[in-house]
Amino acid sequence: MGRKKTPAADIALLLEGTYPYVRGGVSGWVHELISGLPEYTFSLVFLGATRDSVGAMRYELPDNVVSLSSHYLMEPWNLKPGRSRQGDAHCFADVNELHESFRQPDAGFDEKVLGRVLGCLGKNGQLGPKDFLFSESSWRSICDGYTRFAAGASFIDYFWTVRNMHSALFRLADIAHEVAPARAFHSVSTGYAGFLGALFHNLTGRPLIVTEHGIYTKERKIDIQAAYIQDSRGILADPSETGMEYHHHLWIQFFEGIGRIIYAAADPVIALYEKNRQRQILDGAEASRTQVIPNGIELEGLVHVRAQRADNIPPVLGLIGRIVPIKDIKTFIRAMRAVCARLPKAEGWLIGPEDEDPEYARECRDLVSSLGLDENVKFLGFQDITTVLPKLGLLVLTSISEAFPLVLLEAFATGLPAVTTDVGACREIIEGSGDEDRALGAAGAVVPIASPEATAQAALELLMDAPRWRAAQRAGLQRVERYYTQAGVLAHYREIYQRAINH
Repeated sequence: MGRKKTPAADIALLLEGTYPYVRGGVSGWVHELISGLPEYTFSLVFLGATRDSVGAMRYELPDNVVSLSSHYLMEPWNLKPGRSRQGDAHCFADVNELHESFRQPDAGFDEKVLGRVLGCLGKNGQLGPKDFLFSESSWRSICDGYTRFAAGASFIDYFWTVRNMHSALFRLADIAHEVAPARAFHSVSTGYAGFLGALFHNLTGRPLIVTEHGIYTKERKIDIQAAYIQDSRGILADPSETGMEYHHHLWIQFFEGIGRIIYAAADPVIALYEKNRQRQILDGAEASRTQVIPNGIELEGLVHVRAQRADNIPPVLGLIGRIVPIKDIKTFIRAMRAVCARLPKAEGWLIGPEDEDPEYARECRDLVSSLGLDENVKFLGFQDITTVLPKLGLLVLTSISEAFPLVLLEAFATGLPAVTTDVGACREIIEGSGDEDRALGAAGAVVPIASPEATAQAALELLMDAPRWRAAQRAGLQRVERYYTQAGVLAHYREIYQRAINH
């Protein structure tokens, strides 16, 4: 379960399923944050599912990383039952009271009860893994919960759901006691990493910072529904109307509950854009502790890319992203049919890997052929975007879900307007997030999800109206230079870290 002791650091970064073993937007953000703040030392606490699910490191750690400990929450317990155990009835009573508060989120929870529960978790506390797995108090607690709330459901499913969801928490409690404390803790999500941060905060009294790139509880809810709902209304249907079994509701309630625990421990709670900040408040975060720090990019590296752009507006629409359903590539392809009807020489470039969902990629290629677009729509695979962006006349994102797509900022920095669906932070990035920002004008257009007609119309209005296109280009460039620089992001976190360390 990782190394027994790690050197103390200024900041302990708590990382669930991301850096340094997985590449992606969040991991890249973490690497840039560490590299951009060399005056602070960092320890990394990585949380994975199992050892087999984690490969080699994908990043070379910066010099100011003083330690990395890796822990695996879903490995089987290596415990022998031994003698029958009574278990601490008072601890289980506190746990049950906490669960009651999760069922009534508007009522809040008693922080003294929470403190007692967090304090007694772990093999060195009154409530260790053997007490949870083998004690009479634990068995009575599970049976009582089943009788009160799930009597019509399968007891076996209920029993193992409760066992599985709590098992990881005991591992986290052990980690909190094993890893050397830092001067402050920063979790890059809620979930298990955030709960570990709440444990550290409870044990040491030192500050916990939480940054959410996406809303963890919302994402887990969608994952659970996607896995279990077989309903024509899709994964966004109300689970109370879909026949979802009770143990699936338990998982949703579990993640919502630990999310509230984390929000209660953290200050500040950071979102990338205002809509997500409002969601955090709705989910239990105290409004005065929340703030928005958007992502940023290094502009200097893209200046030469902008210089490569021709004076004319090329009739080329580019979608940069993986060829997967969440990017809704088929809407882009259908939109290209309408675009090509008005601009026969227009091209649509799909720039991204196809290997994540080969069947969907094949369906997209078949759709291109069935619409007679083989000469217009190109599958280019992975490309260096600094080479591709100057050749595009418009960036198009048709995603059904996004958080804060950096590719929009990169497009703006290279002089490229965009059309995007109304998801995540996209509207704020295109239109601005405040009066001063909005006064710069729109850097493109925002369209509804899954609407080829609206996507095509917005694209044509920009491509066929040079003054409008250039106004959008100018707005995007001014917006990214003013509000979305990496230097600005680092300045915000430097201030937050210093305040936490001084505390």
